[in-house]
Amino acid sequence: MDKHIAVIACATVIEEMLPLMPAGMEWRRLEFGLHVCPEKLRTSLQATIDELVAAHPGVELTILLGYGLCSQALLGVEARGCTLVAPRVDDCIAIFLGSRAAYHQQAGSEPGTYYLTKGWCEQGETPFAEYEDAVARFGAARAERIFRLMMAHYTRLALINTGHYEMSHYRAYARRTAERFGLRYEEIPGASTLVKKLLFGPWDDELVVLSPGEAFRLDHFYRG
Repeated sequence: MDKHIAVIACATVIEEMLPLMPAGMEWRRLEFGLHVCPEKLRTSLQATIDELVAAHPGVELTILLGYGLCSQALLGVEARGCTLVAPRVDDCIAIFLGSRAAYHQQAGSEPGTYYLTKGWCEQGETPFAEYEDAVARFGAARAERIFRLMMAHYTRLALINTGHYEMSHYRAYARRTAERFGLRYEEIPGASTLVKKLLFGPWDDELVVLSPGEAFRLDHFYRG
């Protein structure tokens, strides 16, 4: 039986995968905004998986997911007629940093961190963009109060640089955002370790591998 590998990833994660992908690898991008509603993300993921399976009948299909658990959106997603592989992480921050261990190290030393990446800056899903929307909706004074409360527990804004792109524009944006909300700005290095492992293997303990007929469960991501 012929084998085929395809990728489904969030709009921000696919940008970190594309520079490393083998030529001709099939991929699908899902919109970033789906992460706001885990139920919608789950439904969209399953529908895209099923579409890929239907498009490759009689093929041993493996689908690589550029997602972490993502607010439990992956729970219940099924490997219907395919193998599914996903990073064993909570969310995409660990993917950008290269591992769950790297994320835990950052979270342990700087728990009050808001993270930005090139993709997040471009998608406009940042405190700065949301603040401007709130000003338009509620007025400057109320927006200021809302966002001071929202950002009260953050002390650092960290721009993750994975090394794949020219960062000067995003660096300037991140600095302005940090200054606007009274956060300490820092640029931290990302890593492609987990993305490369997802694309090329080995599919070891840092990844969840589902055989056909299985579905993602919470214990796939958190082991006792």
